[in-house]
Amino acid sequence: MSTPKQNPMSWKYCGDQLKRWREKAGVTREQLSQASNYDVESVRSMEAGRRKPSLKLLQVADELCDAKGMLVGADAFLKPEKFPSYSQGYTDAEDEAIAIQGYEGLLIPGLLQTEEYAREQISHSFPPLDDETVEARVAARLQRQEKLRRSPTVMFGFVIYEAAFRALVGNAGIMKRQLEQLLNIGKLRNVAIQVLPASRAAYVALEGPMMILETPEHELLGYVEGQYAGILSADLAKVSVLVQRHGMIRSQALSTEESEAFIRALLEEL
Repeated sequence: MSTPKQNPMSWKYCGDQLKRWREKAGVTREQLSQASNYDVESVRSMEAGRRKPSLKLLQVADELCDAKGMLVGADAFLKPEKFPSYSQGYTDAEDEAIAIQGYEGLLIPGLLQTEEYAREQISHSFPPLDDETVEARVAARLQRQEKLRRSPTVMFGFVIYEAAFRALVGNAGIMKRQLEQLLNIGKLRNVAIQVLPASRAAYVALEGPMMILETPEHELLGYVEGQYAGILSADLAKVSVLVQRHGMIRSQALSTEESEAFIRALLEEL
């Protein structure tokens, strides 16, 4: 199992609290080690936040230190983050949005991904994620997709650059099933999927992905994302630029009917 490059602050805080409770109760690290069947160095690592404090250790420490559930309760805060920290503001806004339009240049948008496509992408993040975080993020991505069929209906418009269809994520089988899913989702009355051919790409399409959300109060939010940062903005001037750019990109894209034919043709090549 891979270890995150930088351990979460929640590990460090919980480990520090574990150490403080242990010392206050007069319990030695060796006693906690023996009672929990962990070696002393493992307990030391958990207390220092270098390793995630396990539920088993928290339960044993809670009983030994008479913490009355204060230590066990920390386990809920040690779960892996469902989304990268820089995108959590966006995912909260996405969940409330009544209309979503976006452009993606290199990957199939997360809202449209199959489980195996999502897992292939997320499991190859770098620096590597641990298995628990991979599973949490795959599950969260699939949970986001429930919005596609939610009532009241949310309107979606996706423009996807041809490169995202040509990039082999995983293997041909994964890509084939991904394209089939796009065709199925494209049948929903509230979803429009359009392909932007490489031969038609407006130059602004080469500058990266973007999302435009409409809130329940009918305000517009813009979101752009890079290698390790995402920016969600309500600034009218900035959102206006994204709306104009998205409009330009969409005007160069194939119609939904032409896009369906394009995807079917790609399926025949796989």
